Amino acid sequence: MAQDKTTKTVVPSILIIGASRGLGLAMAAEFVKRGWQVMGTVRGEGRTPLHTLQDQFSGQVDIEHVDITDPAQLTALHDRLIGRSFDILFVNAGTANRHQNETIAQVSTDEFMRVMLTNALGPLRTVEALQDLVPEDGLIGVMSSGQGSVSNNERGGHEVYRGSKSALNQYMRSYAARHAGEDRALILTAPGWVNTALGGPAAPLTTDESIPALVDVLLAKRTRPGLEYLDYRGQTVPW
Repeated sequence: MAQDKTTKTVVPSILIIGASRGLGLAMAAEFVKRGWQVMGTVRGEGRTPLHTLQDQFSGQVDIEHVDITDPAQLTALHDRLIGRSFDILFVNAGTANRHQNETIAQVSTDEFMRVMLTNALGPLRTVEALQDLVPEDGLIGVMSSGQGSVSNNERGGHEVYRGSKSALNQYMRSYAARHAGEDRALILTAPGWVNTALGGPAAPLTTDESIPALVDVLLAKRTRPGLEYLDYRGQTVPW
């Protein structure tokens, strides 16, 4: 938590990994609206919409830089944040293969590795690298997808993306098993099909419809230790 020097009250804080645009940016804006101190990360040095949010809410939004596919950058970020504490760490990372209708047999090895690194390996490396910045009664969350559900896959399609999110879910379950009995809350979230650069214009949901509800789910989850896989309405997604 951060301390408000004017009122001497403790302001809750969140570290959002991947907040430059899309779902991560919308989450940052929603937490700011609710009075939280927000630190969001971007890749590279260019200006992003998160910088505009920072301009609008001076003193409430901080920006850091990290590429979660680079372990050295994760280590450096951790070193820069030593001594900080965040009530919530939320890892928002997601990409898709360039030709989403190709099957697992058709995707190139390089493209498969790129998606898996960004969607599965990178997020769990991030959780492992930054977990000590979250108190024992805090929350660690990761953006998954309803397409990561093996049980719900009855239509097929988007095979590489689906597989990467299923892998993410499995790795997060392994992490939870290694930390069984701890008070920290863990969550995998499915935000629905949202109209973003990744979701595309055909998506039925806007960020205004998905993200405030998703934030409600995160805040409610803080009182329930252990791992859950929930959608933006708070409903359990089958593994």
